[in-house]
Amino acid sequence: MNPSPRPIDPTSDEQASLWAARLDGSVLSAADRSALDAWLAAHADHRNLLSAYCQFSADLEQQMPLLAGIRESSAEIEPAAKAAQPHPWMRRSIWAGAVLTAAAAVALIFWVARPRSQFETIATAVAQRQELTLADGTRVDLNAQTSLSVAIDRAGRRVRLASGEAFFAVSKDAARPFLVETPAGSVRVTGTRFNVRSRPPDSLEVTVEEGSVQARPATVGAAPVALTAGDRLTADAAGVARSHLSATALANATAWRRGQAVFVETPLHEALALFARYHGQGITPAPAVANLPITGGYPLDDLDGFLAALVEIFPAQVQVTHDLSGTTRVEARPARP
Repeated sequence: MNPSPRPIDPTSDEQASLWAARLDGSVLSAADRSALDAWLAAHADHRNLLSAYCQFSADLEQQMPLLAGIRESSAEIEPAAKAAQPHPWMRRSIWAGAVLTAAAAVALIFWVARPRSQFETIATAVAQRQELTLADGTRVDLNAQTSLSVAIDRAGRRVRLASGEAFFAVSKDAARPFLVETPAGSVRVTGTRFNVRSRPPDSLEVTVEEGSVQARPATVGAAPVALTAGDRLTADAAGVARSHLSATALANATAWRRGQAVFVETPLHEALALFARYHGQGITPAPAVANLPITGGYPLDDLDGFLAALVEIFPAQVQVTHDLSGTTRVEARPARP
């Protein structure tokens, strides 16, 4: 005669499902590892239970339809089981199956709820912009010639903006603050919308569109700065400055996301520097025209169109030439005799 199946301890079964969920996609601390070892040594069944749930987690996508079928079957069996009043060992088997189904549901909940991990580096080329969504749901727009390294796991959310410019719409998660690090300082948030520009080795610009952030310039002696919607912080070797932008100025600051460069009485050398960075091309303004003010919106991808517009805006003052090295020169037009 075969022995009756040994009932599964529901507490051990639930603990096995929780340990499997914690092991999936994360690294245990030394204290957690010691606790797991102690739990495994407490009973011979614990190791088998954990192994079963680890396999369940690995095959979760394939087993989800089966899990749904088990639930439906259990619901149909229960009334019939009560009517037939089976032997005690059969009731124990049905009960054990119900426990397994419930524990599987617990593991499913923990698997779905666990934060996704992401470790990668994204870089954009000359005259290329890119939109992406990170593992935590944060949306990022990258400007041209931008390098971003992402490290997201259960412990935290951290990105490294080595150079370039990026706009972040951070997914809210109070338990895991979002940290943007640059060579010139860092920005810490839990959920907001802001723009960061980094120009190594010591230039940082942070513009907040929504919510609030804490900026920490790397400038020696600089204290953390709290910024709210409309605030801009600039930090470089000359020091740290904070200003507040109008709604129009704020929209202009992130116009690059729409493929536009917007200038308002901007010195010509600054406008040319923006196009030079975007296209990775040398553009040199002559001192005589470097500070001419320019106003208007121009497509970022159309460098030739912008240069042609300069000649139309300043017909008596500016001419554009190209030398053999590929450098574009914006020079003062010679006076007519």
